[in-house]
Amino acid sequence: MIINTSGDKMKTLFRLGYVAMSVHIKNCSPSQTMTFSTFKNLPDRESAIFHLEQIAKSNMVNSLRLLKHNKANDIRFFRLSSRLIPLATHEELSGWNYLHAVRNELNNLGQYAREHHMRLDFHPDHYVVLNSHRKEVFKQAVQNLIYHYRLLKGMKIDPVHRCVIHLGGKHGGKTDALERLIDNWGKIPHPIQKMMLIENDDQTYHEEDVLYICEKLNIPMVFDIHHHLANPGKKNWHENWERILKTWANSPLPVKIHISSPKSNKQFRHHADYIDPDMFMNLIRKMNGTTGQVDCMIEAKMKDDALFRLTKDLKQYHEVKWMD
Repeated sequence: MIINTSGDKMKTLFRLGYVAMSVHIKNCSPSQTMTFSTFKNLPDRESAIFHLEQIAKSNMVNSLRLLKHNKANDIRFFRLSSRLIPLATHEELSGWNYLHAVRNELNNLGQYAREHHMRLDFHPDHYVVLNSHRKEVFKQAVQNLIYHYRLLKGMKIDPVHRCVIHLGGKHGGKTDALERLIDNWGKIPHPIQKMMLIENDDQTYHEEDVLYICEKLNIPMVFDIHHHLANPGKKNWHENWERILKTWANSPLPVKIHISSPKSNKQFRHHADYIDPDMFMNLIRKMNGTTGQVDCMIEAKMKDDALFRLTKDLKQYHEVKWMD
């Protein structure tokens, strides 16, 4: 969904997207899975891998169904599930050529996205920790990122700036942890480096910490307003907005932000079912006119329904001009 705000200037397009699954399309999970325990208990390895591949193909087909649902509703921004291929990075399946098994499904997914000018990306799980002091954790994190890179290449989508991660843990204190990330960065393959985006988190690393890393390593920063409210830095977020925009200067993609609302005062860090429209309008009023386009990823429990409700709620603001 693309909107255009501010009655006078009308300079910034705000495009809405949502995460991974639909509450409207039934029986369409892109994250069907199999545990390794189940895998081991199947009669033989060949049949177990065949079963994994069937699950992966079903996840791809369901992802394509979701893209068609998005197309029908003018949604061109979407986060794919990171669980498209179960056990793809498990060490016991290191010889499994999972890409070969789903090459046609991946190609269909990417072709549809390209034909309809959709922005697709990923947000790997929280255990992808690049500043870990444990070598095995860092190695597994890199393997997980390589998996996402291969999925994007399989879809024939340029992997540059398609994968959002958090800065990670704080073993030894924040200063040491940040410097450890910089040291570890040189051990990451360059194509994987180019794929990365970093967001501020809700407990440890606020936007000023993230900006320190992003500016040093030339990585775009994804600003998360909910995380800022839970874990503010020393400044109001809009005082750092110009710096955040500059991290996107060399990206082929528009600036990206995350939006969500707190579930309650007691569960402030948890995502609410829907988005508070006043909060969203206050946010984009400050961003309006600062850049040509901002893609807003809705992180809400009600997925696409949260996007539809926000769209409906925004109709009350006469300063909003709808492009589609």
